[in-house]
Amino acid sequence: MHIQSIPMWTGKGNNYAYLVTDEPSKKSVIIDPANPPEVAPELKSQISAGKIDLTAIINTHHHWDHAGGNDEMLGQFGKLPVIGGSNCQSVTKSPAHGEEFKIGDRITVRALHTPCHTQDSICYFMQDGDQRVVFTGDTLFIGGCGRFFEGNAAEMHKALNQTLAALPEDTKVYPGHEYTKANVKFCLHVSQTEPIKKLQAFAEANQQTQGKFTIGDEKLHNVFMRVNDPEIQKATGKTDPVDVMAALREMKNAM
Repeated sequence: MHIQSIPMWTGKGNNYAYLVTDEPSKKSVIIDPANPPEVAPELKSQISAGKIDLTAIINTHHHWDHAGGNDEMLGQFGKLPVIGGSNCQSVTKSPAHGEEFKIGDRITVRALHTPCHTQDSICYFMQDGDQRVVFTGDTLFIGGCGRFFEGNAAEMHKALNQTLAALPEDTKVYPGHEYTKANVKFCLHVSQTEPIKKLQAFAEANQQTQGKFTIGDEKLHNVFMRVNDPEIQKATGKTDPVDVMAALREMKNAM
């Protein structure tokens, strides 16, 4: 499995689209190609060079900065399947929670419903041999999580600390935005543990952090995945994990 990050709106939204390719077959999918002027030229170059065979668009949720480029992409690349939540632009397939499908010969994809940021949010766990990754859209960021635009703290707690936390510890995380510097600033406000300090040092030295940290790492440095930690409970003044999640989100929103 080869993963290419395609940054979009750098310095503004700091989004990522992701090109995922099954190397033996060259079958590829493009995840959240929201800004076609930044994504399409790269895809056309690789298609012309015979490096990829684009087979689908995948969306993590319906927001315009993730699914808003679908129609333009279809206009340029033909009638591709659009896999995503039911509210995504021109969607043709909405996989059920836990449903699996393949990219090419070797990549197995499992759809994980994680409603909260939007009710149609889906994370995609992909495995190719011992290579494991998850594309989390605006549900899980490195050191943070998405705002609860269409959901509540109970839903985000389930998404992060049950659904995603159950993935193998070595699963690398590819989020929808590069928000790590701001996220780690908040984490340090809540907790000053060594894993958070290490994340801060990495974020200061590297402009991009996607794919550099795992689910296991997030359980250590992401305060939204430490809701049962007495230190985080003390910082929020709450003990119930859902109440801790709600308090953390309110604190982050206020920063």
